[in-house]
Amino acid sequence: MISWMQRHNKYLVWTIWVATIAFIGAGFVGWGSYSFGSKAGNIAKVGEIEIPQSRLNMLYSDIYQDYNQRMQGQLDEAKAKELGLVQQAFSIIATQTKILNFAKENGIIVSDEEVADALKEIRAFQKNGQFSKEIYNSYLKNRRITAKTFETTLREELTIAKTLNLLTVKALPFEEKIVSSAINVADKIAYKVLAPADIEVELKEEELRTYWEEHKENFMTPRAYRLSILWTESAGAETTEEELEKFFAENSFNYTDSDGKQLTFEEAKAALTNDLKLKKSKKDAQKAYIAFKKGELSSSETLTLPVNDAKLTADIWEEIRQKSAGEILKPKVVDSRYATVKIEEVIEPRVKTFEEAQAEARTIYKVQMQQEGLRTLAEKTLQNFDEANTTISEFLTLNQNVNLAPLNFNESLQFTQKLFTSTEEKGMISVVDKVVIYKILEQKVMPADGNQTASIKQTAEQLKKGIFENNFLQMLDKKYPVEVYVQGLTN
Repeated sequence: MISWMQRHNKYLVWTIWVATIAFIGAGFVGWGSYSFGSKAGNIAKVGEIEIPQSRLNMLYSDIYQDYNQRMQGQLDEAKAKELGLVQQAFSIIATQTKILNFAKENGIIVSDEEVADALKEIRAFQKNGQFSKEIYNSYLKNRRITAKTFETTLREELTIAKTLNLLTVKALPFEEKIVSSAINVADKIAYKVLAPADIEVELKEEELRTYWEEHKENFMTPRAYRLSILWTESAGAETTEEELEKFFAENSFNYTDSDGKQLTFEEAKAALTNDLKLKKSKKDAQKAYIAFKKGELSSSETLTLPVNDAKLTADIWEEIRQKSAGEILKPKVVDSRYATVKIEEVIEPRVKTFEEAQAEARTIYKVQMQQEGLRTLAEKTLQNFDEANTTISEFLTLNQNVNLAPLNFNESLQFTQKLFTSTEEKGMISVVDKVVIYKILEQKVMPADGNQTASIKQTAEQLKKGIFENNFLQMLDKKYPVEVYVQGLTN
């Protein structure tokens, strides 16, 4: 299924709630206002099924949060529009709805019992290994969705999974043999590794200055802001054990480890205490904000910071970028206190002087010159390939972990992956900042390892299912037309 999705979407989040439950606790992100005309409430129709706006909103919110997390909080609505997140979300939903049409037409259903069982298996809704209705209801409230909406979406995702599982078929013996041969083909190579250190670059100041002159627009100071900040501390807020236990019971789904496993009360206690103190201090921060706005309170400090400076959070910087000089932001949490920020001045980017840009320009120009020199040396070495001055490897296979000196483990892995997807007997392969010149000396098929039987079978079945899914999707595209009611949902 994953391979099929990757082929048909630039970015695909398959919204089975069991998988996307990692987004629990994330705020909702809207995707803008559109005119719905006479189809109010629905954005499109696929086959016989109408798609409500709420469904797109939920998926768009998940995709937005995922992108924002990967971009370290730097995503805003303008960038989301540039990336086409709305179109990506709609493409996913349209594909899902085509499968739902097929399931409906062919009587593929998911019972209430199956939905209930799946809901109980979601770890984020469990307490001490058991489903907690209190945690579930708290999640729905925080996410601003109803149980009916959530469970309808869960039912649809289970229906999609059940439909796609019908495409799972066992691999035939000759198919497993083909996969085994592909996995166990082995190459013995002669190779030579060229690195940037092999290229001597002498940079003269005149050349560097010329490079800077030609590329000076790439050397800009960051946008900066002169900010007055009023801090409201939360450390003085008192908390009791009883209050902490109650707070944890209501918000336990927000406290998980890196694997998504819910923390116990004791494990989460430090974070709980900080969060509860912040909650209790919120009114104080709001009062301070009003007094600051009226000029009755002075700021704690005035700073000039480049955009995205770590002193403030990504959320605060996102809001600052949307404001003008003179505006005051409402209190936002920074670590264990609240920050009320006034924008005193916006300092726009400017081209750095040569002196300011010199160190950065030198680094970039040197790398560029080394890469150009490395490419030239690699082409010359390939033309005059001399096996006597190379390293001869053992037989290499795709699934073998090997270190090809002087490459490190990851570079060796990257090289072998590229080698076994190349059709060239002799060539050069770029690996990170190095270039490997190689020539295949001998090739053979190694005998299959008995321990590979299960993985070969699984790989063959996955490939087979991928082909079936690809053809299945093409059939659905022809069978169920998409009627869009809202502009901007498709590219």
